[in-house]
Amino acid sequence: MASNLPDYVASAQPVPLANRLPWYKSTAQTYAGIMLWFVFWQSVPASGAPGPAGILAHGLGTALLGVVVAALICHFASYLAPALMGMKTGLPLAVVGTSTYGVQGGFLMPGFFMGVLQFGWLAVNAYFASELLAGFFLKNATNTPLHMTIGVIWAVAAAFIGLKGIHYVARVATYLPLIPLVILLILAGRVLSGVGKFDPAVLLAGSSVATPSTFELMLFAIANIVGFFATAGAAGADIASSNRDRRDVQLGGLFGVAGSTILTGCLALVIVAGAYGAGLAGGEAGTIDPTKLMNVIVGEQVTKVFWLLLAIAAFPPACFSSLIAANSFKNTLPRVNPFISCGIGTAASVALVLSGTAGDAAKMFGIIGASFGPICGAMTADFLLAGCQWPGPRAGFNPAGWLSWIVGFYVGAIGMIDAAAQTPEFAEKFPQVANFVSKVAIPVYCPPVAAIVVGFVLYLILAKAGLLTRTLEMPQTARAEA
Repeated sequence: MASNLPDYVASAQPVPLANRLPWYKSTAQTYAGIMLWFVFWQSVPASGAPGPAGILAHGLGTALLGVVVAALICHFASYLAPALMGMKTGLPLAVVGTSTYGVQGGFLMPGFFMGVLQFGWLAVNAYFASELLAGFFLKNATNTPLHMTIGVIWAVAAAFIGLKGIHYVARVATYLPLIPLVILLILAGRVLSGVGKFDPAVLLAGSSVATPSTFELMLFAIANIVGFFATAGAAGADIASSNRDRRDVQLGGLFGVAGSTILTGCLALVIVAGAYGAGLAGGEAGTIDPTKLMNVIVGEQVTKVFWLLLAIAAFPPACFSSLIAANSFKNTLPRVNPFISCGIGTAASVALVLSGTAGDAAKMFGIIGASFGPICGAMTADFLLAGCQWPGPRAGFNPAGWLSWIVGFYVGAIGMIDAAAQTPEFAEKFPQVANFVSKVAIPVYCPPVAAIVVGFVLYLILAKAGLLTRTLEMPQTARAEA
């Protein structure tokens, strides 16, 4: 009965069919803006791989293939099922997720949890955008007082606008993603002649770090990209709730998710390879960050202009992260003033910026992938088991969803947890904890993808074993068919 539903589910209203939009005016546009964010594509050449050449250590071809495979995983394993459920119901992720985690469990995940992780994104955005802005005044601006000061102001301003004035930003955000696209194309065009001459040995010269195998380098690329995309994949339920039909969902994902990822990721790799192949990177030897190679490609003055433009283009995504967080908290904590809940979240973002933690993009992407990878996997399994429909809300805490998430998160995060526990500072203070973590740690290849797979497979097994709570009836006013 509808009376068994909590208010945030019972009162949910679907996006009317008359208000639905074609894929090129909604889904593709939104995801293209996410994948054109400079924080994403500047991380692709390194992708957390050991050594100075990152994923380019075995040449451009391996790195490009890794990007393509990662883009397809993002589309089919992270985005598609949540997006189709959002389209079919017209309902947001917080409600759609109740079929996987239950109406009580869905309050926490993915509802509240999505809001919490948005402040991690806000921290990453503030750290890297302020780094570019500080570079306007200082040559080596990273982690300087100026960098940190701008980062704090950036995070606070974005959070405030996300709470109070995001509708103004949204109008501008439609066009701002074109800025990084134009910059990428200009940079790639300037170094295109050097791509065929690229030799990774130039980057590897003098390095004592063992070079991973070709397959391992691909896994680093995939882990970085899939980890980055994890929350955006689950948010496909929200984004695609405004789509008209399955075709819109598919095309929106193929162009906005897979297509944009391939375009931006491959352009970033081409820029690095071309700069070194053309012999332009001598003064920036060892750098495989496209934004830091701009100096040698277009000159110092143009670089400063590009950095300013990229920072400006990054501000609306910071506001949107804050808006998503605010909406999540308003839905799940309706009695708490959003200025208080979001204020606490913003303080956490500021702490991540000041500590420098937000500057380790690969680690942040890994944490996010471990957190939301199992959610995407379990929601996909839930969708398939229901005959490619939304099953409807389930009572209480759905065991199949929660158990699959716990194990999936363990698989996705245990490597990072073990690495943190084995640091001298931690191991000396808490030797028993470090020893325990070391014993339970298991080797995991490509943790964000492993987390998706575990979430998917375990949900299927647990569902078949009968560990599903009963389905509750939704009120007719909260139904939509598309």
